[in-house]
Amino acid sequence: MLTVLDEYTREALCVAVKPRMGNLDVLDALYPIFLTHGKPEFLRSDNGPEFVAKAFQTWLTKVGIKPIRIYPGSPWENGYNERFNGTLRREVLNAEWFLTIDQAKTVINKWRRQYNHVRPHQALNMKPPVPETLSNNGT
Repeated sequence: MLTVLDEYTREALCVAVKPRMGNLDVLDALYPIFLTHGKPEFLRSDNGPEFVAKAFQTWLTKVGIKPIRIYPGSPWENGYNERFNGTLRREVLNAEWFLTIDQAKTVINKWRRQYNHVRPHQALNMKPPVPETLSNNGT
């Protein structure tokens, strides 16, 4: 599973669910995010083989994104993502039993929408990262 967060807005941009993920799967997940939200200046990640792969690093360089890899065994260097992953585990993964990958994708992405649009975040003054419109006239 790959989780992608915007550190500034706290929005969960993606939770990609696959049995295994290589560097090409990571690129497949990131590309649509960059088309929708724009290219970030930096990309923070752990030191997993999918992130340190030469093809992935070459792609980041070509598109002008600077990689920031956390020091091995230092999850606090990626605190926003670690907190999100813990919340995802507590609220979804430990609470559900998935029979198929498609079922997991559906449940996790439904939860991600609720996380982004409804669930209050303490760091955001108890507002969600992407608040829902409260009425039809935008107020």
